[in-house]
Amino acid sequence: MPIRMIAQEFYRLLQNVEKVEKQLKNAPFEKHEEIKDQLRKLKAERNRVRAILEGKKEHKLNRST
Repeated sequence: MPIRMIAQEFYRLLQNVEKVEKQLKNAPFEKHEEIKDQLRKLKAERNRVRAILEGKKEHKLNRST
């Protein structure tokens, strides 16, 4: 997968994490567990994509030297 597509996916995930964090702040207490679970999954996916992106950038830097 091209680095640009990975970066776009990472950016989309960052925005989603921020949106869900705001939802959590404004949600009634009854919804907190559901939203926290959604947030946990989004953060895990964000971290996974970040690691892929970092690996791609490192690989690209190593190839150019």
